Amino acid sequence: MCGRYALFRWTPAFAALPGFPADQQAQWNISPADPVLMLRASSETEGDLELARARWGLTPAWLTDLSRTPAHARAETLVEQPMFRDAFRSRRCLLPANGFYEWRGTTRKRPFWLTPGEGSALFFAAIWEAYPVQGHTYLSVAVVTQLAASQRRPLILDAQGQKDWLAADTPLPTLQALLASPQTALRERPLANLVNDPKLNAPECLTPL
Repeated sequence: MCGRYALFRWTPAFAALPGFPADQQAQWNISPADPVLMLRASSETEGDLELARARWGLTPAWLTDLSRTPAHARAETLVEQPMFRDAFRSRRCLLPANGFYEWRGTTRKRPFWLTPGEGSALFFAAIWEAYPVQGHTYLSVAVVTQLAASQRRPLILDAQGQKDWLAADTPLPTLQALLASPQTALRERPLANLVNDPKLNAPECLTPL
């Protein structure tokens, strides 16, 4: 399961998008419940994109038990699940990343870093919700995951897939095809155990084994 990922490098064009936080810092060890950047269709200008900060852990407006805010949504059941189906239909977004962490092993799990390559960016398919509290609206997200051998990994979209995922008028069959997309080829390398500490937010998270 993709329980952690990182966003520590971005292009000037990405930083120029509306909504990019002026205080955005490198995030080397993003965990569920952390604030993350999401990319979505603009709420003001049709055809444009905007960035916003959101909490990683989906919180629909009707939710009463705030201890149950899922960070992940399975691609196989996303269309029908009551927790996710409304957001899937009308509140789709992308989570930018430089890579993600994966733990493998039976007795003692080893962290791995997965990325498309040095300097490359990933965009995870995700869904978002708005939760109103005392006059303020909080945004939240869940990452869409798909089965990958014995693991679950984020659904990574290419450039055309990103456009289709964000477009409000994309037909359901096209969206369902995206949910069944083959896994993106990734590079991977084993890491030291420093990243196991969720409080560590530093380049040392990528210390190789």
